[in-house]
Amino acid sequence: MHSVELAITTGAAEAVVDLTDHCARFLADADATDGLLHVWVPHATAGLAILETGAGSDEDLLTALKDLLPGDGRWRHRHGTPGHGRDHVLPALIPPYATIPVLNGTMALGTWQSVCLVDTNVDNPQRTVRLSYLPA
Repeated sequence: MHSVELAITTGAAEAVVDLTDHCARFLADADATDGLLHVWVPHATAGLAILETGAGSDEDLLTALKDLLPGDGRWRHRHGTPGHGRDHVLPALIPPYATIPVLNGTMALGTWQSVCLVDTNVDNPQRTVRLSYLPA
């Protein structure tokens, strides 16, 4: 197994960060052939999604999350920015992991699919992402 950690800055606003290029570079550096790419976010307030970016889907996801998980005072988990409890529920809906098949050294993603970090926690602008390649 080959594994690395990435430091990703998400900033002071909710964000969907495209990690696809990072993943592709990692696989090239690992001399990947066939196997699995496992992506892991060791945070209680962030997740990973496979979705289209650049055509508004990333913003649509953040809008949907605001509808599903409003940033108001209903949350029992209350430290941090008001409404921060919603960020701790996020990984139940957007899991902190993704596993992507790798064929001939390339992720077997669909035409418009990207690997994305989803972060609604404005209190933590620095995120760690672990990439692990498991050869077949």
